[in-house]
Amino acid sequence: MSKKTKATTTYTAVAVGLGLVVLSACGSQSSGSGGSDSKTVTLVSHDSWAVSKNVLKDFEKKSGYQVKVLEDGDAGQAVNKAILSKGNPQGDVFFGVDNTLLSRALDNGIFASYKAKGLEDVESRYRLDAGKDRVTPVDTGDICVNYDKKYFAEHKLTPPASFADLAKPAYKNLLVTEDAATSSPGLGFLLGSAASYGDDGWQAYWNKLVDNGVKVVSGWDQAYNEEFSGSAGGKKAGGERPLVVSYASSPPAEAIYSDPQPATSPVGVATGTCFRQVEFAGVLDGAKNEKGARAFVDFLISKEFQQDMPLNMFVDPVTKSAVAPADYKKYAVKVDSPETMSPRKIADNRDDWVKSWTSIVRK
Repeated sequence: MSKKTKATTTYTAVAVGLGLVVLSACGSQSSGSGGSDSKTVTLVSHDSWAVSKNVLKDFEKKSGYQVKVLEDGDAGQAVNKAILSKGNPQGDVFFGVDNTLLSRALDNGIFASYKAKGLEDVESRYRLDAGKDRVTPVDTGDICVNYDKKYFAEHKLTPPASFADLAKPAYKNLLVTEDAATSSPGLGFLLGSAASYGDDGWQAYWNKLVDNGVKVVSGWDQAYNEEFSGSAGGKKAGGERPLVVSYASSPPAEAIYSDPQPATSPVGVATGTCFRQVEFAGVLDGAKNEKGARAFVDFLISKEFQQDMPLNMFVDPVTKSAVAPADYKKYAVKVDSPETMSPRKIADNRDDWVKSWTSIVRK
């Protein structure tokens, strides 16, 4: 599901936030293990890592470390590689494990405990490993169904607002989602439905979605940039589905990358279909440059990085003092009550749920 691009074209050339795939890293990439040179700190991440060049250079100047970036595929691939290299990690610090994969990473002991400087500024609701501090929250965002405003206006149809709405006849053959077995947003949408309908009710709900014509594709890029009629890419590709599983940050991304920028985003969010994700970083156990790794974790929750992050990775800050850029806030959609689930419950059920989900959608 990965696709790396430069931040030089429209939003159709990037994927947004949280374990997907967006802009290329500004640091030089490393192909080897990292940081035996004490002046180098090697970051291991999924492909969506991005930071403004001047912000990264400022960290390097102040800390004395040069940053190398090793991008290891999507979030699941990156975590799995980190587990396989436990004790002899590819780098020093890892960014990109989210709450859907957190227990897997922690249970496998890939992180060393470190309480980051500035952690008191991080909102307590995001500190899912509080007390042990093996990981530090860095960003948050919501997986939600997006809708094509133009389609619903032209068809004089009210956009769906909830999970239940998506199974109604009015929305038959309108929704496209990603495979929960291969895609971060696909898995998040499954978890959101399980949180909404409960352990014994989500399967029946998905049977209704299948009967209502939901389309499943492998990943976000295909769903959003090819199948979704409301994206710039979808329009070019002849996308016919006006509902897509994406992110609450898709509206600002779609608008900001438009030329000229519209007064309002062409994409809306069904806020009753959202699942909250939190993304973390941690010092890798066995890091060759543990001191540099700690400095980099501190940097990730600094005000400078947190305020730079929304327009690079289209995710929200987790610190109380950070203020998102004006362009981001102009188009952002606020989600007041997203579905949530503990990392432990996710870990205990994820594999079984994905297996059951696959049997339902492939029947």
